[in-house]
Amino acid sequence: MKLATLKDSSRDGRLILVTKDLSRCVAVPDIAAHLQGALDDWANAAPKLQEVADKLESDASFGEKFEESNTHSPLPRAYQWADGSAYVNHVELVRKARGAEMPPSFWTDPLMYQGGSDSFLAPHDPIRMANEAYGIDMEGEIAVIVDDVPMGTSIDQARGAIRLIMIANDVSLRGLIPAELGKGFGFFHSKPSSAFAPVAVTPDELGEVWDGAKLHLPLLVEYNGAPFGKANAGIDMTFDFAQLISHAAKTRPLSAGTIIGSGTVSNKLGDGPGKAISEGGVGFSCIAEVRTIETINGGKPVTPFMKFGDTVRIEMKDTNGASIFGAIDQKVEKYTAPGA
Repeated sequence: MKLATLKDSSRDGRLILVTKDLSRCVAVPDIAAHLQGALDDWANAAPKLQEVADKLESDASFGEKFEESNTHSPLPRAYQWADGSAYVNHVELVRKARGAEMPPSFWTDPLMYQGGSDSFLAPHDPIRMANEAYGIDMEGEIAVIVDDVPMGTSIDQARGAIRLIMIANDVSLRGLIPAELGKGFGFFHSKPSSAFAPVAVTPDELGEVWDGAKLHLPLLVEYNGAPFGKANAGIDMTFDFAQLISHAAKTRPLSAGTIIGSGTVSNKLGDGPGKAISEGGVGFSCIAEVRTIETINGGKPVTPFMKFGDTVRIEMKDTNGASIFGAIDQKVEKYTAPGA
């Protein structure tokens, strides 16, 4: 199944089912008003949703046109958003840019932070920031939504808790990160609201490219209309989603609707860092990696972080070239606080 959330006057939007080709949709208020409601009762809701999804797929007269621009992130807000750093290559490169050493434990024990989950951005809404000096960056990621996960869940058990898969733009403010991490208490100001693509899909929709814990397809990133990244999400993923979920549940249960992120999708090139698409590489999923490689190769970064007016598009296509989740398509704009 493919599920999405239409914007309406409520905080949680209106749950809809979407055809595989993302052309039509239908609301399902008799089953669940919003996606969190379906996740809270997934065992009962999922079979009913599947019946409607099958009808939507087989009956071209059923439902209405699907418009990505009318959607919110599948969960406009969530009880929990825990983002990992599964692609340790990315962590290593970004730490080099800050002059920070890479502890060996990072290769054996996942990094994870708890982000703000009360106000996700809609996938076609702007990224509004007050100051370009914050160092505005995109981060293309994969994310999963889980069912209830008991504390102490094993890796094998965690694999069975994955209900939906999405792609994300985990917006980061690179200029604020060093000072925050220097306090020894983690991210806060440097991690504003994230965005997720219009559609979340059940694992069965992905076929062989989903192995139960990894998604083996390129994540396509365009920056200001030009190809920027096409790193394969199934390659160089040191910790898969089962490991990330088990790690998150080590000392606490996870409630249905918890979102677990992969961290920035990042591929190596042989034994070294990646290369831009124009240089024969697979490119990057964030600007920070480009700047790190520029520093390694030339002594200083050259590529600036995002400015007002810049655009980013993040999408994933199946082996036939069709969009799976729809696209995150955002523009950076200046934010003015109320009353300013």
